[in-house]
Formats: sequence, C-alpha cells, structure tokens
Amino acid sequence: MKINNRFHWSSLLFFLVFSCSKEENTKMPIQEPPLLGIEVVHLPVVVHVIHTGEEVGVGANLSKERILRQIEIINEDFRRKEKTRGYNEHPDGGDAKIEFVLAKSNPDSEPIDGINRINMSIKEINDLGYNQNHYAQFAYWDPSKYINIWTTPLPLDTECLVLGSATGPKTDLPGTQLLATPKQGDAEGILINWMHFGESNIVCHARYGRTLTHEMGHFLGLLHTWGGHDCELNDYCDDTPAVDEIVFGRNSFEGCSGETIMIGNYMNYSDDDVMNIFTKEQIQRIYYVLDNHIGRNSLMTSPALQL
Repeated sequence: MKINNRFHWSSLLFFLVFSCSKEENTKMPIQEPPLLGIEVVHLPVVVHVIHTGEEVGVGANLSKERILRQIEIINEDFRRKEKTRGYNEHPDGGDAKIEFVLAKSNPDSEPIDGINRINMSIKEINDLGYNQNHYAQFAYWDPSKYINIWTTPLPLDTECLVLGSATGPKTDLPGTQLLATPKQGDAEGILINWMHFGESNIVCHARYGRTLTHEMGHFLGLLHTWGGHDCELNDYCDDTPAVDEIVFGRNSFEGCSGETIMIGNYMNYSDDDVMNIFTKEQIQRIYYVLDNHIGRNSLMTSPALQL
C-alpha cells in the first residue's frame, strides 16, 4: 500500500525485446481515434458504493449528486472540455474522445442508474486486505461488460493517505509489467477511498475528483510518468518529458536531460487543481489497449450502455 499519493502495485522493470523506448525511433502500431469507426467511445461504469449503514448522502454512502459530478469530472478530463479544470492548450495535449457512462442496466438486464449501494455491515466476508478481490466479495459485475468501481468505506484518518488503486490490462505494450495486472481469477476494477470520490471540501490536495481520472488511466494501460524510474524507459510516451522520480505537488522541476517535467499530467501524483492533461501518445496507448485487449474492447459494445 502506498501512502501520501495515489498508489498501485508494480513489479520490477525489465527490458522487453520489442520495447519502444524514448531512445528508439520505432513506434508501436497504435490505432488512433476514431477507433473502429467510433467517433466517441463510450464505456460503462458501475459504482459499487460500499458503506456501513449510513443514510444516503452521509459519510461513505455517497449522494447520487456527488457520484454524478464525479462522472462529469472524469469526462471533462478525458474530453479536455473547455471552461473546465480538464482543459489545456498544450500542443501535446489531446481529447481522448472517451466518455464514461453510468451503466443503464444490471447483470439481470434490469434498468439501473449505475449505482449499486451495499451495506457491508450485514454481510460477512473474508478479510483479503485492501484490494479488488476483497471488495469484489460484496459485488463484482462481469468486467467484460462493466468497469467496476468500488468506493471504499475507509476511516477518516485515511484522508489524503489512501486514495485509490486500479488493475491494469495485460497486453504486449512495453511497460505493461509495471501495471497491477490481475492474475487468473483476480477481480478487475478500481478502488477509490470514498473521501476522494468526486469533489469535496476536505483539507487535501486530492479533493477535485482527479483520483478516479488517474486510476482510470492505469485501468486503460497508462503508466506513471516516471514509469520504472529510468530516464530512457519510463512511461514509453515520447511527449511526456522524461522523469525518473515520483512527481508530487504543484511545482514543475527539471527532469531527465534538463527537461521541465509535465506537472499537470494526470499520471503524476500532482495536486488535483493543477492536473489537466493526457498527451496524444498517452491517448494512443489507451486506444491500443481498447483495440487489442479483449476485456477492454468488449466494453465498447456492452449491453449496459443500452436499456
């Protein structure tokens, strides 16, 4: 578990024979938007709100309005929408043309608003630690049809310490070994500490809903900008200035070769209010995943997108 930042589990860096590093001129065969004739990709999400019996809108039992605002925020960020925090004018920034939609039907094909509330106090489960497998015991919908997001009812003293985590897709993209790819039988999805889901007035750098944007980046195959802490082989995106150390806060500094790092990139641990950019090559990497990972690809045509 990582503290004081957005955390996820990663393995040690090793070199892939087909890797497309910053020192090579070869490029990955990446499909750019629109993908498969789809101008804007829509991906269905279900928010499993895990709570301890509070009334709706109290504590971990988040209000519908806050959940809707979080979905709005992640769409502002992925679409680089003007007049929002997700907008930038950087020449390397891009509109991912991806929008996230609260699922319109549940696994039984019944209409739903995309929010699944679960009182954890009335269900006994095994303690598997803070991970997707643990929360999947409460609810886990077919990951080929839904992006499972669990808001976790952690105690107040975890505010600004434990933010979120995500499983990543296993593909042949270089750097995939740095993602938390699930083993056979493991649950896939995203955990977000309830305090960091949506906008709030908590006293923390992560209060504007960017934890989900960051973790969704991992879920769709993006690495931290520093990757494996190696100047030549970090995030495998040439348009993110190379950096070999963890990026926190709100102030840029010199990275590898004297380049100024991209403090606003969503794949840093930067303060929420300065985050505002996915680069074009990060977006290309996401589209490679959507095109080549069976589970991520099937989300685009999920029946949960339709009533």
